[in-house]
Order: sequence, then C-alpha cells, then structure tokens
Amino acid sequence: MTTAALTAGLERIPDQLGYLVISEDGVLASAGELENDEHTAGVMMQMVRTACRFRLPGSAEPAFKRMSVILEDFVYAVTVSGQKVFVVKRQHNQQEPISV
Repeated sequence: MTTAALTAGLERIPDQLGYLVISEDGVLASAGELENDEHTAGVMMQMVRTACRFRLPGSAEPAFKRMSVILEDFVYAVTVSGQKVFVVKRQHNQQEPISV
C-alpha cells in the first residue's frame, strides 16, 4: 500500500497537528508535529498492546477500535484498523462544563 493511500484523509482532519501510521514493523508514515516521532509511536503501540489484552468474557470482538488520550492542550486520537494503528494529534478545544 502506498503512503498516499495510508494517509488519505488524515491531513483533512480539523485541528490536526500531526499524524502517525504505525505497524508492528514501525512507523509507516508521519507528518506535522509527529513527523519521525519514534518515541511517541512506541508509547502509542505499547498502549494499544495493553488495551488489546482486555477482552470481555465470551466476546469475539476486538477489545477496542478507538482510544483517546486527552491532555491539557491536545488529544491523541488512536484508531486500530487491520494491522495498522493510526494516531492523530489534535488541538484540544476544552469547553467549560455547563452548570444548571
């Protein structure tokens, strides 16, 4: 699969600061603030491996498809599809809670 096919649509995500496309073999594509960021790729892959260990009893479904890591200024949106992990770093637009 070509890099363009892997990254189609990732650059159009609103408030996107960068992205990674990762496989078990390493980083397949990267851009923006995550370009060539092997450390973040390793941390995200370890988080995905850990999350994959949690399965509901009797469930054949994967443990999860999406995961968000929310920090003060930005969010990592992680999606698992096939044998690839897509990580997008987005600006975190915090909203104040509504008091009723």
